[in-house]
Amino acid sequence: MAIRHPAIASKAAKAAKAARVAKARRHAAEGKNTVETPLSKSFTDPRDVLVKPVVSEKSYALLDENKYTFIVAPGANKTQIKQAVQAVFDVKVTGVNTINRQGKRKRTKTGFGQRAGSKRAIVTLAEGDRIDIFGGPTA
Repeated sequence: MAIRHPAIASKAAKAAKAARVAKARRHAAEGKNTVETPLSKSFTDPRDVLVKPVVSEKSYALLDENKYTFIVAPGANKTQIKQAVQAVFDVKVTGVNTINRQGKRKRTKTGFGQRAGSKRAIVTLAEGDRIDIFGGPTA
């Protein structure tokens, strides 16, 4: 469902949103859990979200800016990635940027194929926090 800017939304859409917000507030006050995440979309272990770190020249150049690059699970969102990095490495995350990279098209004897695509996350840490698995600059 596309989200419209408030100035563009119709009166009916504004009324429907107000009703949803009121219902969510009422349920929160009563202690009801209004949203249940299905098991297929939830990650039980934070290490399921982070697949592996990216070791490349570009990712090492980002270490100076306190940014770390990971290959992550394709179904993970930014909030899940942030929580996983904080849980696994015990650091404070200030920002997460994600990239969906398509696999390269490769030619073979029999025709064309395609490598698997991947989802990457560039995680910005708070000042003073470091992740040592990259072996970056020591300061």
